[in-house]
This record gives sequence, C-alpha cells and structure tokens, in this order.
Amino acid sequence: MADISSGIPVGSKVALITGGSRGMGLAMVKRFQKDGYRVATCATSLENAQKSGADFAFACDVSKRDQVKAGIAAVIQALGRLDVLVNNAGLAGTNQLDPSDDDSFWEQIIDVNLNGSYYMAKYALPHLPDRSGRIIHIASVLALKGVPDQTAYCAAKHGVLGFTRALAHFTAPRGITVNVICPGWTRTDMAFQRFGELGMTEESLKSGVPLGRFIEPEEIAAAVAYLASDAASGITGQSLTIDGGVLA
Repeated sequence: MADISSGIPVGSKVALITGGSRGMGLAMVKRFQKDGYRVATCATSLENAQKSGADFAFACDVSKRDQVKAGIAAVIQALGRLDVLVNNAGLAGTNQLDPSDDDSFWEQIIDVNLNGSYYMAKYALPHLPDRSGRIIHIASVLALKGVPDQTAYCAAKHGVLGFTRALAHFTAPRGITVNVICPGWTRTDMAFQRFGELGMTEESLKSGVPLGRFIEPEEIAAAVAYLASDAASGITGQSLTIDGGVLA
C-alpha cells in the first residue's frame, strides 16, 4: 500500500473510488480532488493505482472479501475518515451459453461487478457518517436492457441496480444515500475493447446515439460529484442514465 500526500487539509472529506487508474475512475479521482476531497483509489495493480495521483492508493481485487476489508481499513488509517464510496471497478466481456464452457468467466464477471460492489458497500458502511454519507454505484445501460453475448455483464449490472434500490432503503434511517449511474457509450479503454468484439467503429456506433456523440468520462465524473454533494441529499435509490438519449 502507498500513501501519496497531496497537501490537502486533513479535515477534508474523503472519497474512495474503486478502479481509479483509468477511464471514468481516473476522471472521478481528478474531479473529487478538484472539489477539495482527499481521494483514495484502488486497482488490482498498486503501480496503476499510484499513477492516478490519488492521495492514497492501494492494490485490491474488489471480488476478494479479505482484500476489500484490508483496503478500507487502510484508507481509514491513512486518511482518518470516509464520506463517499464510488463503486466504479468493473469487468466486461463476451460470454456465450456454451455447454462446454467451464463458467469461470461468468463467475468472474459476477464477482467483480456485483459481489465487489456488495463487499465494498458492506465494509464501508460502518465508517460513513450519518446524514451525509454517500454510496454511488457505476452500472451501465445494460442494467436496463439486454444484449445477446453479454449475459453475465447484463446480469451483474441488473443486480447492481437492484442492490442499489434495496440498499437505499437499508441506509435511509441513517440518512446515507445510495444511487447508481448507468452510462452508455463512454470514451474509455473498455468501450474501445468492445468495439473490437463487435467489429464496429466509433463512427458507426455514434450513428445510433441521438446526440451523435459518445459520453466523456468527465461527464460521468461530474454526475458522480453531484450525487455526492449536499445538493443531492434528497436523492436516493435512483438510477441516472447518461447515454446521449439511446434509451429515451
């Protein structure tokens, strides 16, 4: 584990953003730091997590319960508190319902996307402050629809949506809000990997987006920052779709 000092005052709020080494997660790290938070982030590689420039970086496979427990304990020890949890770490990929398949990829997708969000929320909750604590999950438009070759990913992200709604009721007595963002095509490495699987180009995919463009990671980060703010204190159990109008 590594503590990377940024000179931000000790009293500042703390946000933990999983998967903050690239894409949307990295944009979130930068946005929360700009907003005055001290930011912790994790990736499966400590080196990658440190490259984010977060105030505290640690290695963690969010699908591993013991690593999650140890990681959250390290954040509290290093930064002294936890105000916002953003479950951004995710894994996508094609899986077919082939009888010869050993199901390992299905299990990995469910473990990272759904179980990882559960473990992080479970072990973060005791540290989140009443009335101002925030949990924000990052799902996908595939939490709201299905595609034929992404059965595991769709199942996991639908699960994250359901978990969000139930958890919002569970945490409501403490005044902790829980919400989920469902991005569409966003300019990330994961999206470009998906282009390759589909054999399509960015231009051809943009033609199916009413706004005619992809979402930028900074736009997702801005929405997360809003849901973490005092202005969103009355919003809980909700999903926000940011997809350029595809599901409108």
